[in-house]
Amino acid sequence: MLFGSALRQHPHVVALECYAPVCMNLISKILPTANVMVDFHAAAKSTVFEAAGVVFERQAGMSSKLVTDALNQREKLCSTGLGQGVAIPHGRIKGLKAPLGAFVRMAAPIPFEAPDGKPVGLIFIMLVPEQANESHLQLLSELAQMFSDREFRDALIAAGDAHALHRLFAEWNPNAANQRRPAV
Repeated sequence: MLFGSALRQHPHVVALECYAPVCMNLISKILPTANVMVDFHAAAKSTVFEAAGVVFERQAGMSSKLVTDALNQREKLCSTGLGQGVAIPHGRIKGLKAPLGAFVRMAAPIPFEAPDGKPVGLIFIMLVPEQANESHLQLLSELAQMFSDREFRDALIAAGDAHALHRLFAEWNPNAANQRRPAV
């Protein structure tokens, strides 16, 4: 097995370095490519929640109504819009065994009652088990870290398709120094 600089010098191993456990982030574990929606058309977040319900029903066999209701309930407490065109709606689902994610890039930003008053075009939807606590907070923290990086947000906006969007999430490195810049 190759290690260190020998590994980096091998021309066919470069791509594999990104998939080493050291580079793995929490979000890549909960976001399959099939759960990435590109240039979705909707005028309201309720429509996005309904579409997410269909995605989770198709991918995880759960009731789309259960998903939509959980997301709407959480949103009634306080908007999950972060600002900078980003929202992270999330809901707790009874009987869910592990967190699940979906990402929606809107065709045009929609109102989301974000603190900065700006509409939202990048939406990461997360479902967690009813009793989730620490893992839920770790996922939210990592998402906030990702989305606080302007270059990451710009790359999401510029990505050509669902595979390119998914790759951006999968390759994001939580330990990279350039990923800890404040939101601009």
